Amino acid sequence: DLSFDYLIDITSIDNFDEDPRFEIVYELYSMTLAVHLRLKLKISEDEQVDTISDIWPTANWHEREIYDMMGIKFKGHPDLRRILMWDGYPFFPLRKEFPLEGLPSEMPDVAFTKAASLEGGPFVTKPSTATTKDREPRARPPDL
Repeated sequence: DLSFDYLIDITSIDNFDEDPRFEIVYELYSMTLAVHLRLKLKISEDEQVDTISDIWPTANWHEREIYDMMGIKFKGHPDLRRILMWDGYPFFPLRKEFPLEGLPSEMPDVAFTKAASLEGGPFVTKPSTATTKDREPRARPPDL
């Protein structure tokens, strides 16, 4: 009953030539006790990890990103599909063997869409002396 009620982050590490190859790192925090906990789980390349999205719903997207970028699967995840790359992309870009320049692959037609309107843009900001609301980039005519 340490009441770790806040999931700060989940990340993964590729220890390329080691066995087990991957690590999952969970960063938890107890709001009531003001205690931070880091848990590390080492897993092999073909091993699956149980989802924690049923405990911390915010884990949903963290686990999807880890799957998308590293290829680590989470058992029991409610929607384990790619979150950044398109469905059918054959590679996992954050693995150590993935080359920096990328690898050629077929782009699906849906990857090419019409440009979104800029709501009358251009997007402009105001100098740092303006309020935070006014400094936020938004569609408005520039002050000339």
